[in-house]
Order: sequence, then structure tokens, then C-alpha cells
Amino acid sequence: MAAKIKKGDRVVVITGRDKGKAGEVLEVRPAEGRAVVRGVALVKKHQRQTQTQQGGIITKEGTVNLSNLAVADPKDGKPTRVGFKTLDDGRKVRFAKRSGDLIDA
Repeated sequence: MAAKIKKGDRVVVITGRDKGKAGEVLEVRPAEGRAVVRGVALVKKHQRQTQTQQGGIITKEGTVNLSNLAVADPKDGKPTRVGFKTLDDGRKVRFAKRSGDLIDA
């Protein structure tokens, strides 16, 4: 099945601890069914000092289940479902079901 959420998409968290937050997808892990989103699911990690890196507590993004994410509508930024259609030139593109706008330019 084609991917509804891809790297670089703007998504909204629809349920869970970070409900309502929006961000850009940094990484998608299809085998795990999870994604890393900028500014969402932040976790604190205790980092040991190395020759190249300072030690201490760092904050980084954790993963979010794909079922808890929805693509943001290009028109108004609200969560929308994603559909697929084929254009006249034969390209398969994603579109927002809320407004009908194309997600893939």
C-alpha cells in the first residue's frame, strides 16, 4: 500500500500526550509503524560525555505511532484524511480529502 505519511509532510497529532501539536515529519519507520516528528514526543536522554560530545541531559524527539498522526490540510492546517488519484499525465498523487488540494506538488 502507498504511504499516506512521508518525510517532510506537515502533520498534526490527533490523540495521545501531544494531542493538537503539529510538526514536520523527520523520519518514517514503516516496519515499526512509527514516525519521528519535530517538536513532538520529546524525551530527555542522559548522554555520556565523549571526546566529541558534551555530556548531560539532552532533549530529543521520540517516535509517534502513525495511527496517532494526520496530515495537515495544505489550505487551513487542520487534520485531514489522505486520498490518492492519478493525474492526466499518469502520476499518482496524494490529495487532502478535506479540501481536495494536492499534497504532492
